Amino acid sequence: MKLFSPGVERVYYSVTGPLVRWLVASGVRPNTITTVGTLLVVVSAVLFGFGYIRLGGAVLLLSGGMDTLDGAVARLSGATTKFGAFYDSTLDRVSDGATFIGIAAYLLHAPDVAYRNLAIILAMVATLSSLVVSYARARAEGLGIDCRVGIAQRAERIIGLGVASMLVGAGPRALVLEGIVALLAIASIITVVQRFVFVYRATNGA
Repeated sequence: MKLFSPGVERVYYSVTGPLVRWLVASGVRPNTITTVGTLLVVVSAVLFGFGYIRLGGAVLLLSGGMDTLDGAVARLSGATTKFGAFYDSTLDRVSDGATFIGIAAYLLHAPDVAYRNLAIILAMVATLSSLVVSYARARAEGLGIDCRVGIAQRAERIIGLGVASMLVGAGPRALVLEGIVALLAIASIITVVQRFVFVYRATNGA
């Protein structure tokens, strides 16, 4: 189960198709796009940390768009490489961690935060669980299993956090941001369980 249906994904890829073709024609390398996308996530994390929640959410959404472009450019240009896959996967983990570190930094120093300690713990849980979600897929693919299941894959996390924080901000006493982090932490934990079950069934428990 995914939060975004295949139909939504098809619409997105049809819209971004011309941009992908332009990038290929311009000779832009997939690893360059991956690097720029990761830098945008780091910028977003810094913005979150300093309390620019709406701007941080907007930059996070922009980085998510870059994250989908690198793979599309690599496939269309025939530039897929083992190092490129390794590079993309590794920097994705940096991005996952940076986002929640930035949010935790904000929750730590913001002057009026409800449930401050609990919120920081939830941010740490969200960091760990999001990393395990990504690792579970990478490890499954190493075993030859396409493990793209779960309600909170990377795209869902980026869009959910990015849209909500951009439109609403932290909310009064940061309650909105805390709620988003809590939901993402829970959804990521559920996704980890879903991937364990999927891989177990795919391997017949062997």
